[in-house]
Amino acid sequence: MGTPYRGAEAGEFAAGGDTARTISSAIADRQPDSSEDHKLQMRAIEPPHTPTNIERSGLTSATVQELILKTLYLSDRQYGVEIARELRLPFQVIEAPLRVLKDEKLLEVPSGHPIGPASYQFQLTQMGRTRSHEAFTRCRYVGPAPVPLSDYEEQCRRQSVAGLRCTPNSLGKAFSDLIMRRDLLAELGPAVCSGRSVFLYGPPGNGKSMVARGLGRYLNHYGGEIFIPYAIEAEGAIVTMFDPTLHKAVDGDVASQPAGSAETLGMGNEGNIDTRWRRIRRPVIITGGELTLDMLDLRYNAESNIHTAPMHVKANGGVFLIDDFGRQIVSPRDLLNRWILPLEERIDYLTLATGKKFAVPFEQMIVFSTNLDPRELVDEAFLRRIRNKIKIGPPDRDHFGDIFKFHCKSREIRYVPEAVDFLYSNYYDRGKTPRSSDARDLLETIISICRYENRPVRLTPELMAEATKRFFCQL
Repeated sequence: MGTPYRGAEAGEFAAGGDTARTISSAIADRQPDSSEDHKLQMRAIEPPHTPTNIERSGLTSATVQELILKTLYLSDRQYGVEIARELRLPFQVIEAPLRVLKDEKLLEVPSGHPIGPASYQFQLTQMGRTRSHEAFTRCRYVGPAPVPLSDYEEQCRRQSVAGLRCTPNSLGKAFSDLIMRRDLLAELGPAVCSGRSVFLYGPPGNGKSMVARGLGRYLNHYGGEIFIPYAIEAEGAIVTMFDPTLHKAVDGDVASQPAGSAETLGMGNEGNIDTRWRRIRRPVIITGGELTLDMLDLRYNAESNIHTAPMHVKANGGVFLIDDFGRQIVSPRDLLNRWILPLEERIDYLTLATGKKFAVPFEQMIVFSTNLDPRELVDEAFLRRIRNKIKIGPPDRDHFGDIFKFHCKSREIRYVPEAVDFLYSNYYDRGKTPRSSDARDLLETIISICRYENRPVRLTPELMAEATKRFFCQL
C-alpha cells in the first residue's frame, strides 16, 4: 500500500524543494514588533473560526469518515478526543461520523468513560480495516482535515497584501540596516500600500535583492500575521498548503496539547480559531535562475494521490521574489506570459492530475529583480501590468562614502575618508561606475590580504593600491 502522507508538517512534497528559499527563518529570532503600526495590522485580519458542526466545516460526512478510518488504521485505537485532535476538528464535528462508522460496524468501542463519547476509545473492526485500506488506495493523506477551497479564497481576500498600512516610520525601521539613497523609501512606500507588483531594475551590485528582502522584512514585522490551512479540498482532490520550510508558524500546534486540554476536547481555543489553519508571519519566498514553468504548477505524487501547492501560491499574503529575472532557463517572454492573467485578475488557475482546473487567489506582492535591460526582457503590454517600476542605480559619492563607512564599522576597521578619495581619483572619476557592493567586496579583499600576511587591517594607500589592483583587474 505504501507510506501514508500525514498532513504537511513533514515538508515532504514542498513545492520547489531546495530551489525555493525563504527569509522568514532568518529574521524569526528577532523580537516581535510592539509598535502601534504592528498592533493595528494584527487587528485588521479576521481569523477563520472554529466550525460548530459538520456543515460549517465545509466537509462531507464521507470525507470525515475516511479521515477517521485512516487515522485509526495507523494508530490501532484512540480516544474520541485524540481523533478530533488529529483531524484538528472539534469533537462535536466528528461525533456524527463516528456514530455512523460504529453503526456500520466499522468501529467498535472496547472501553470508555461515563462522561460521554469524547472519552470513548475507538478501534477498527476487521471490516473497518478493509474499508480503511480501500480509503488509502484512493488517497494516502492523513492528518488535519482540509478546508474547502471557498474558505481559503475568502481568507486570502481578508489578508491580502493590498491595502496594508505603511508609514515612513515603520518602513524606515525595516530598512534600518541598509544604506540607501534618501528618496528610495518614498518610492517603496506607495508600492507597499498598493500591494501590487514591483519591478526592480538597474546595474548589478547595487542592492536590488537587499531592497526586495527589506520589503519582505517589512511585511514580516509590520504586516500582521496571517493564516494558512494545512490542506485544501478542490474538485475532490487534496492540495497541501502549509510548508514548515517556507512558513514561520507563530502559534502552538494543537497536536502538541495534552489530550484532555480544552483545545483537544474541541471546547475552545485561542480566539476560537479553526485549528485546521496555522497562524504564520507573512511569507517571503525567493527563487532565482532555477525557476522553471513547471515549478509554478501543482506538484502531484501519483503514489499518494496528493497535490502540493506551487511556491507562488504558498506566498499568498506575502512576497514572492523572482531574483535575477531574465537568467532563468525558461525564456523571459514565456515566464512573463505565465503572469499576465494573475497580475491582471488577481487569480491563477491550477490543473489537477485529472485535468480539472480550479481558480486560486493571487494575493501577494510579486517582485521582479533584474540587472538586465528591461527593454530587452519585457514589452509594453507587460510593463503596463507592473504597477511599480523602481530603478536601483549606482550610488553617488556621498552615498558611496556612507556605505564604505558602514562596512568598515561592521568589520571593526578604522574608516579613513582618504580610502574613498583613492577609489574615486584612481577608478570612479576615470570612467569606472561605482557599485554599492564594491565597498563590501573590496574590504573583504583587504582583510584576506592582511590575514595572509599576518598584519593589522589598516586602510593605507599601499594596501588600497594592492587590493584594488586585484579587485578591479580586467579579464
